[in-house]
Amino acid sequence: MPSLPTIQPEDVAAAETVRPTGAFDAPSDAHDPVRAGYLLRLGDDALILGQRLSEWTGHAPSVEVDLSLANLALDLVGQATLFLSAAGDADELAFKRDVLDFRNCLLVEQPNGDFARTMMRHLLFSTWQHMLYQALSDSRDQAVREVAAKGVKEVAYHREIAGEWIVRLGDGTDESRARTLDALDWCWRFVPELFEVDEELEAAIAAGIAADPRAFEADYRAAIAAVLTEATLPVPADQRAILGGRRGHHSEHLGHLLAIMQYLPRTYPDAVW
Repeated sequence: MPSLPTIQPEDVAAAETVRPTGAFDAPSDAHDPVRAGYLLRLGDDALILGQRLSEWTGHAPSVEVDLSLANLALDLVGQATLFLSAAGDADELAFKRDVLDFRNCLLVEQPNGDFARTMMRHLLFSTWQHMLYQALSDSRDQAVREVAAKGVKEVAYHREIAGEWIVRLGDGTDESRARTLDALDWCWRFVPELFEVDEELEAAIAAGIAADPRAFEADYRAAIAAVLTEATLPVPADQRAILGGRRGHHSEHLGHLLAIMQYLPRTYPDAVW
């Protein structure tokens, strides 16, 4: 009989830190609509952007970029699974809700466009998401706190890689610069929604569940300005804010995305994998 492998102390310690997907201690306010609403915002942001990035699979400029974008998408879908599991049945929430029930911000549902637009969208969102996850380390909600603590390490890399690409494209050829400027013009109008605090978010902040994005808006703008300056791109003037995603008022793009993402579960509702 072959001898059993020796289990080292560090292996035990590592195993003790592993928690299965959605395995959080149930909070006392598990059915609190304020908590559930905030978890949906976090989960929907990650889910929709993950789906968008997955659309690049097999179509990216190179094999390395193709794999990189796929990994970014997997990170986001993983975060979405954890947030949505803390809010209810993750599969039901992802595949059975209609477009008006989604609470993601408008930025993440925007079409990929060309590679410059995808990277600009990712820079603007991941910089905000990274700062948000850092702030959520003080959340009173265990699920929010734990998922943010895990996700902040992933999103730090997202933010870094997006920033590097924007610098390369903005300070590259005439064509890459023009495309990056066009991407910035397209995406910039959706930034104000990231810092909008409506009544639902205000309630979650008051409950200690959510972080107030207004607290890091100045740091966010400074960070984005630093990347744009290195990319030799101008910082755009503020535009008229486009809002509504948090209240279910989405662009037509989200409906098309959901039609593809939800097709199999809706067509074969009893299918198991």
